[in-house]
Amino acid sequence: MKSADSMIGPMTGSMNGRMAGSMSGTYPSRVRTDRLNVPSNATMRMDQENLRAVDPAVADALAGERTRQEETLAMIASENHVSEAVLEAQGSVLTNKYAEGYPGARYYAGCEYADEVEELAIDRAKELWGAEHVNVQPHSGTQANQAVYYSVLEPGDRILSLDLNHGGHLSHGHPANFTGQIYDVEQYEVDPETGYIDYEGLRETAESFDPDIIVSGYSAYPRTVDWEAIQAAADAVDAYHLADIAHITGLVAAGVHPSPVGVADFVTGSTHKTIRAGRGGIVMCDEEFADDVDKSVFPGGQGGPLMHNVAGKAVGFKEALEPEFEEYAQTVVDNAETLAETLQGHGLSLVSGGTDNHLVLVDLRESHPDLSGGDAEDALAAANVVLNGNTVPDETRSPFDPSGIRAGTAGLTTRGFDAEAMREVGDLIHRVIDDAESEDVIYEVGERVVELCREYPLYE
Repeated sequence: MKSADSMIGPMTGSMNGRMAGSMSGTYPSRVRTDRLNVPSNATMRMDQENLRAVDPAVADALAGERTRQEETLAMIASENHVSEAVLEAQGSVLTNKYAEGYPGARYYAGCEYADEVEELAIDRAKELWGAEHVNVQPHSGTQANQAVYYSVLEPGDRILSLDLNHGGHLSHGHPANFTGQIYDVEQYEVDPETGYIDYEGLRETAESFDPDIIVSGYSAYPRTVDWEAIQAAADAVDAYHLADIAHITGLVAAGVHPSPVGVADFVTGSTHKTIRAGRGGIVMCDEEFADDVDKSVFPGGQGGPLMHNVAGKAVGFKEALEPEFEEYAQTVVDNAETLAETLQGHGLSLVSGGTDNHLVLVDLRESHPDLSGGDAEDALAAANVVLNGNTVPDETRSPFDPSGIRAGTAGLTTRGFDAEAMREVGDLIHRVIDDAESEDVIYEVGERVVELCREYPLYE
C-alpha cells in the first residue's frame, strides 16, 4: 500500500467550536477600559502614520484590535501573541516579492534575499525538530496536511483519523472539508469513560478498515499522544502515518511533549500557535518523501509562497531556539495544569480529568446542564475572557452550540502569567460560568480582567 509515488456552517478553525455571534442568551458588551477607572497602557504608538493617512478606517480597526488583545485574556487554544520582531518581519518588504519555487530554483529573478530568509527558516526548523527535510511554504496547517495527502494518496484512498467531536480537526477528514469529499474516511474515538485515545480500538479499526494513511495529532485533545502506538497500528496495516502537531509545535520543539519526528512518516504543524512564529504551516519528513512533498506544496497546492510570513517563521524559530523558550513551554504546560486543578476545584468536569499539554476541555453537562458552551463563551467574552465553545466526546448538543468550552494557556504565558495568576483566572472563569446571566458578575469579572491585563502588559 505504501508508495512514495503514489453541510454545516462556518465555525472556529478546528470545527469543534460554534458559529461566531450565535447566542441563545443575551450578554452585555465587553467590559472596556474606557468604562472603568483603570488607566490604559494600550494606546497605539504613532507608527502607522502612512496607513492612517491612506485608510483611517483600517487604521482604526487595527488600533481597536490591538487594544482588544491588550485588554482581554486570549485563551483560545490555537492563538498566541508573537513578538514585535515577528510582527515587523511579517509586515516587511518581502510582501512585494514573488518567489515561486524553492531556494536556488525560483521561477523569477531577484530572489536572493528571499532565498536567504527561507533557508534560515528551514535550517532553524531542522534544528528545532530534528527533521531531515522541511518545507516552510504552506500557508496554513490545513495546506500542510493537504500537501501530504496529495504526495502519497489518490482520490478515493482511505484515511483513518480521530472523530471531530472527540478532538480531531476538519482537515483530517470532515465531510465539509476537501478531505471528506476526496477520500474515504473512517474515524476512531477516545475512550468514553477516560477521555483518552483508545489505542487498542484504533488498531482494531485500522485492521478492519485497512487505511492508506492514519492521522494523529489533534485540536482538542488535552493529553500526551503515544506516537509509537499509532505508528505500530500503521505498520500493522502497511499505512502511512501523518502526525499533525499544529497545536503542540512549540511544546514538541521544547521537549515538553514527545516528538513524532523520526516516528511518523510525515509531521505537519502550524507555526503561529505554541511556537509563536509567523502565521502559516510546515511539513517535515524524511528525505525519501522530500521531492513528493515539495511538488505537492508547489505547484501542486499553492502558488507563490507568502515570503513575509516565511520571514516571520524564521524569526519565531530563532526565538524558539533560545534557552528561555524551553522555560516558556514548560510554563505553558504548568499553567494549564494549574488552570485544570482550579476549575476542578470548583466542581467543573474536565474531559480526561485533566491535561498534559496547553489546553483544558471542560464538559459543562454535569455541573451546569442548562448552560451551553456557546452561552458560556458569550458570557466570558463579555467579561474579557476569550475562549471558545467546543464539542466534547459523545456530544449531545449541536456543534453550533456545544456542551463544552476549550481554554488554552499559551497566550497568557506569553504575557507572563504564573501559577498564582492562573489560579485567579480559573476562579474568574468559574464565577462567570456559575452566574452567566448576571450583568453585575460579568462587569465585576471584566473589570478585574482589565486590571490583570494592566499587570501583565502585552506590548509595552
